[in-house]
Amino acid sequence: MQTLKIIKIGGNIIDDEQALDNFLDGFSKIKGPKILVHGGGKLATKLANQMGVEVKMTNGRRITDADTLDIITMVYAGKINKNLVAKLQAKQCNAIGFSGADGNAIISEKRPVKDIDYGFVGDVLKVNTNTLEVLLNNQVTPVFCAITHDENGQLFNTNADTIASELAIGFAKIYQTELYYCFEKNGVLLNVNDDDSVIEHINSENYQTLINDGIIADGMLPKLNNCFHAIKHKVHKVCIGKPEMLFNSNTKHTTIQA
Repeated sequence: MQTLKIIKIGGNIIDDEQALDNFLDGFSKIKGPKILVHGGGKLATKLANQMGVEVKMTNGRRITDADTLDIITMVYAGKINKNLVAKLQAKQCNAIGFSGADGNAIISEKRPVKDIDYGFVGDVLKVNTNTLEVLLNNQVTPVFCAITHDENGQLFNTNADTIASELAIGFAKIYQTELYYCFEKNGVLLNVNDDDSVIEHINSENYQTLINDGIIADGMLPKLNNCFHAIKHKVHKVCIGKPEMLFNSNTKHTTIQA
């Protein structure tokens, strides 16, 4: 079975022009089918401030009202996505930009209101791989922004880590899927103040212990939940670390196992 790499990059790479160029240079040289998923960086917040739209956050997550959704769509699906595609074309990597609405690729529903109303935030229901398969089979690389839709004309802001995980799951019956979360740290750390204290292997058993001991907390929790969700749904491998882990097998990083 052929391997498909699904690679997610966050704002720390997008916001650093040199880091982004270095990453895309390496990404463009990866052989075989691949999909890039990107977050939004700081640009959406900057544009909201310039337009006088209040940025509302709760527990580190953005509240997406109608005005914020407009800005996110412009920034994520527009400026950032097309900038990435153009840079990849310059590196001889034929790419095409995607939101979940394009090709009906990712269908979501509005997150139910419980204690907090997150607004136009979507939880993924289904991934349709048909259109994406045609592109991958013709050496075209999809580049996904963090926006999905509900098949009734409504767009949703959707967590980019979740999109990457759901894409990996959706393709797991067709490919041997590998999921990579690239960020600024060397991996999941035993000590947040020591970049070398990488926990190189996490499985379902020691994961709960790491949570109980407070070692895994805050923003790392939803990221790792996405990792284990993917592993439980037949994704072959999930890795977390700096982008260098993609290009150098000796680079220290965290691997998630069942």
